[in-house]
Amino acid sequence: MAVLVTGGAGFIGSHIVDKLIERGYDVCIVDNLLSGNVCNINPKAKFYQLDIRDNLEKVFEENKIEYCIHQAAQVSVAKSMEDAYLDCSINVLGTVNLLDYCAKYKVKKFIFASSAAVYGEPEYIPIDENHPLRPESFYGLSKLTSEEYIKMFAHNFNFEYIIFRYSNVYGPRQDPFGEGGVVSIFCERMQSSKNVIIFGDGTQTRDFIYVEDVAEANCVALETSVSGTFNLSTGKNVSVNELFEILSGLTGYKKSPVYQPKRPGDIAHSCLSNNLLKSVLGFSPQFSLLEGLKKTVEYFIDRSV
Repeated sequence: MAVLVTGGAGFIGSHIVDKLIERGYDVCIVDNLLSGNVCNINPKAKFYQLDIRDNLEKVFEENKIEYCIHQAAQVSVAKSMEDAYLDCSINVLGTVNLLDYCAKYKVKKFIFASSAAVYGEPEYIPIDENHPLRPESFYGLSKLTSEEYIKMFAHNFNFEYIIFRYSNVYGPRQDPFGEGGVVSIFCERMQSSKNVIIFGDGTQTRDFIYVEDVAEANCVALETSVSGTFNLSTGKNVSVNELFEILSGLTGYKKSPVYQPKRPGDIAHSCLSNNLLKSVLGFSPQFSLLEGLKKTVEYFIDRSV
């Protein structure tokens, strides 16, 4: 069975590709390599250096795609606030372009990487899938808009879908530069003995999930006949200050953090309930925060040698 993974040279996408290939799937990747890394590409996958807004006819014709796992995106909240047009172009129009091809070539299932950003500032914690959807950034809005397109396409063209609203994903291969997540940024700066910057007062909380759990969940979603929207999270939150202390202990970092003003679009607290994920898909994350952080620190140490 052929699976298309967009963003398959990226942080999360490349881990999904690896797990799919381990399971015996034929995998092809669409990635423009603007944020993806050619070193992440599994040699057993077929690679197309294309943007998701490009003509993808060749990809679908040559590979008889049955499943699509859509990870490619503009992922920066800050960049979305600076350039809403670019964010919409990639995240909404790119998704619609992909959906058009999936409909035309009768793809069986579409799996989408959405985000906790669709919820905005929470009314209650942990946030479940019935929480009001009030994004506070253009990034969150673009993800929410894409969700609606996916559901309408799935209904009109009769294919299954899974929408995963990711909490904060971390782990090996995450870029510590550019739009890297807080864990990878902290690891890189601690490893290089640079100052670690915390935006806001550090009391903001996030729900961190290890990338291998995210990759496994995508494979489980592909292999079930369920359609729906699910939080993909651990259901546990930790403050950025606590995260700093844990990583300092793991890396031997001795400096204090440097606090800077909160960034536009950043929310104070986020923790997603994963009860629906467990009850309907039968999936539970396997890595504790400490286990995942240890593996991530080891990756950054090995990379710096």
